[in-house]
Amino acid sequence: MANFSFSPTSRYYDTPVKTFEAADGSQLVYLARRFVPASSRFATLTTHVVQAGERIDLVAAATLGDPLAFWRLCDANDAMRPDELTAEPGRRLSIPLPEGIPGAPQA
Repeated sequence: MANFSFSPTSRYYDTPVKTFEAADGSQLVYLARRFVPASSRFATLTTHVVQAGERIDLVAAATLGDPLAFWRLCDANDAMRPDELTAEPGRRLSIPLPEGIPGAPQA
């Protein structure tokens, strides 16, 4: 049996593990498809204006405190490919609160 162990900050953390059984009885363990959530499900913490030459992992590190959280920026900005978020200088990116946390932060 495959070991799928993802940290709670991983985009795959809650993705179900499934098993396919072939006609010969062999089994293939795999992750179910992860559907990208609608950006409307995220509350915006702040915005970020893309500068020329920026990388999305560095934006995630600066705004979310974790370069591996770039996928949260993708989800909140309806991007399938991370590089499209920083391809155009001047683009305004929504920096989201974690999914499921409603509203804006209180001062």
